[in-house]
Amino acid sequence: MSKLLIVESPAKAKTIKKYLGKDFEVVASMGHVRDLPESKLSVDIKHDFKPTYEIIKGKEKLVKELVKDSKNSQEVYLATDPDREGEAISWHLAYILGLDLGKKNRVTFNEITKSGVSSGMKHPRSIDIDLVNAQQARRILDRIVGYKLSPFLSQKIRRGLSAGRVQSVAVRIIVDKEEEIRKFKPEEYWTIDAKFVQNGKKKPFSAALYGDKNGKIKIQNEDEANKILNEVENEAYIVDKIKKGTRKRKPSPPFITSTLQQEASKRLGFPSKKTMKIAQELYEGVEIKGEGAIGLITYMRTDSLRVSDDALKDLSNHIKENFGENYLVPKTRYFKSKGNVQDGHEAIRPTSVGLTPDKVQSSLSRDQYKIYKLIWERFTASQMADCVLNTKSVDILAGEYVFRASGYTVKFDGFTALYQDVNENSEEEKAKVLPELKEGENLKKDEIKANQHFTEPPARYTEASLIKALEEYGIGRPSTYAATISTITGREYVVKEGRSLKPTELGEVITDLLKKRFPNIVNVKFTAKMESDLDVIEEGKQEWTKVLDEFYGDFNDTLKQAKNDMKGIKITLKEDQTDVVCDKCGKNMVVKVSRYGKFLACSGYPECKNIKKMDLEKKEPVSNEVEESDVVCEKCGKNMVVKTGKYGKFLACPGYPECKNIKGIDEKTGVKCPKCSDGEIVKRRTKRGRLFWGCNKYPDCDFVTWNEPTDKTCPKCNEPLFIKKSKKLKLICINEGCGYEEPVEEKNNES
Repeated sequence: MSKLLIVESPAKAKTIKKYLGKDFEVVASMGHVRDLPESKLSVDIKHDFKPTYEIIKGKEKLVKELVKDSKNSQEVYLATDPDREGEAISWHLAYILGLDLGKKNRVTFNEITKSGVSSGMKHPRSIDIDLVNAQQARRILDRIVGYKLSPFLSQKIRRGLSAGRVQSVAVRIIVDKEEEIRKFKPEEYWTIDAKFVQNGKKKPFSAALYGDKNGKIKIQNEDEANKILNEVENEAYIVDKIKKGTRKRKPSPPFITSTLQQEASKRLGFPSKKTMKIAQELYEGVEIKGEGAIGLITYMRTDSLRVSDDALKDLSNHIKENFGENYLVPKTRYFKSKGNVQDGHEAIRPTSVGLTPDKVQSSLSRDQYKIYKLIWERFTASQMADCVLNTKSVDILAGEYVFRASGYTVKFDGFTALYQDVNENSEEEKAKVLPELKEGENLKKDEIKANQHFTEPPARYTEASLIKALEEYGIGRPSTYAATISTITGREYVVKEGRSLKPTELGEVITDLLKKRFPNIVNVKFTAKMESDLDVIEEGKQEWTKVLDEFYGDFNDTLKQAKNDMKGIKITLKEDQTDVVCDKCGKNMVVKVSRYGKFLACSGYPECKNIKKMDLEKKEPVSNEVEESDVVCEKCGKNMVVKTGKYGKFLACPGYPECKNIKGIDEKTGVKCPKCSDGEIVKRRTKRGRLFWGCNKYPDCDFVTWNEPTDKTCPKCNEPLFIKKSKKLKLICINEGCGYEEPVEEKNNES
């Protein structure tokens, strides 16, 4: 009888199986297996908030297989992710499989490597019920807020709206920033910028007016600027003071979850959700040529900056061997984590610093490589020597006024030989290299002019700066940032303009209502305290039901009051109003939302119940005219008509409901069918909307493929080439006996 180890994902299972060998069966739970059912509250508030869990719909077969595997195994180990969610999954699995909660069958892996797996298996423990209770408390809190508050918002504003502890605060932060921008009044100011040249030299250098002999001055208008210009116009320009010094720049610490998401957003333009998906893949294991499946990074959901001594030792050796002794920091750097962190995991680092980005690039997708390179370089740079800069500041006298020029040169590049933060890059681009100057030296004026400026409003949040703000406020946890941003943009409470996050009217209206009626729900400090309470539960210092009880009493009273105060009140959004006139009563129609999407409804409801389908782009009724095709229904003989459904246009029999025949509309590709050579390959969709390609001569020709056809032909056998989607896109020959393939340059998809 073999032993059974259960993880979340097949990729993780495959990698771990490689290290455990034939004595173990390694299977995946595919994430959570039990949860609160969506159709009801599923929390008994009167009886200590007792939750009612059910097998997640669609996972019944998987659970049966897990139960069977468990019964046929000598030992069962639970190896889900090492965090709250992972601990909860193990707890649910233990319940389903009938395992003893006191038994030491819970193992965790900080990294999916041979040593990491071996270490985890040597130190099994029992399920941490405090960790489970913290997850349960969070899940129930979110369910109570979502289940009770979302219907209220739907009734008062628009159907289908939702609220959440973290998402609603995140939207408020963005809305508050937008208010700051609206209230901002730009202030005028001027600068006087000059270019000077040394005698006998041609290349000028730049300087700007600093002030006068009394100190720094501010120029508020054009008259003041022109006055100074006139006063310095004919003055001698003399080097007064030269100040030289050195400045050290230290590297940033290795990544934690939030800083990885921020840097990937700034440097690569990746949304946080995409970054975490890729990091998960790198953690669970990637097939490396000649090595097999290897977990390339440590666990990616962490807020700790701790790094193991073994990893630091390996890193020191790598820096000495590949950069030289002078590039290694003289004394090991230890970075201190901020605030209340969960120190169970290390910082995000490569599992082996010897696996450089160049060594593994050919085994990774384009995006995997970018994220791995970012993590590897940031970690390696963290133990490299400081960058040393020679700084120079020069004061130039022009009568009573002082111009100042500053610059620096790199004395020793240190860690910047490998890695620079994005904000430091921009600083270096602006840096000026100053010529060798002497005090008392006379300079020639090459150019001097006044420039008008206006103060800039506060910048909107980006994904990177929002994550930073949430972290600083103590709202959410590393594992929640990506999901929160995905939720608020997906529900259109916030939209992206470039990389900026801007609230929609809907987001602002919801926030305004919550601020007035449920101040605690969107209060930053209150939400941060709730997060802190969850941490206390995790530490075993607080009963989770007590935290829920303290929250629910005030929340429920507030909800009752809001319902009573707003009885009969409906908030109408400007974006929902249209110029479309109801053809039955003459009133303007408005946009409504149902479970099937948006439609037009008469504003005179319930007296007038007129509704119409809506063109989403034009915000006008869809024409009732039916587009008839020349395709004859083979079931009843009528000409089929064009209709629009979830997956686009399709053909339907006009005899519905007596005849329910439908057909897909073929999209031509211009590529001849390689099987019959008579037909053409067309794009089609399955009933579930998945794309495939097939011959338009079906059923006479049954050629089908999931691979996208191209107009290119194989250089070996002249058969058509198709695009195959795998970890990396590649062109493959349709002729199976040929075997020709070539890589495809992927477009950078940042959505």
